[in-house]
Amino acid sequence: MLTWLMGSVAGSTWVEVAVAGGAVLVLGSLLASSGTLLDAFTYGDTAAAALGVHVSRTRWLLLIGVALLTGALVAVSGAIGFVGLILPHAVRFLTGAGHRLLLPLSGLLGASFLVWSDTLARTVVAPTELPVGIVTAAVGAPVFALLLWRRRAA
Repeated sequence: MLTWLMGSVAGSTWVEVAVAGGAVLVLGSLLASSGTLLDAFTYGDTAAAALGVHVSRTRWLLLIGVALLTGALVAVSGAIGFVGLILPHAVRFLTGAGHRLLLPLSGLLGASFLVWSDTLARTVVAPTELPVGIVTAAVGAPVFALLLWRRRAA
């Protein structure tokens, strides 16, 4: 139970890799290609509708797609915190606010960060293994606190 709550990719089987990979390929590709639609929402629903976006339908389709993708990945690895909270902010800082580049790069950076965090979790106190969520929280919590502090100071 603790492994699932803290997140881990240690006991993953090829079936789980196929489930996660299939979800990322199908749903992730569809969601990553919706960057232009998300850019239309930047200035609100009225502006998006003026640009030709069916606001209600698009919002529901994106919400369902994100929920399905998140559910599939959490079912495989458990809840690995801070990856989706911190890394998109870092990518936005580097690339700007446009979603066409932000979404795919956030996915790639998040996957890379998870691989490095898992490697660190497996080697820091070898032969035992830390849950990868502890490593991501050790990096993510201070960064998240810094973001909150900077926003509050502004």
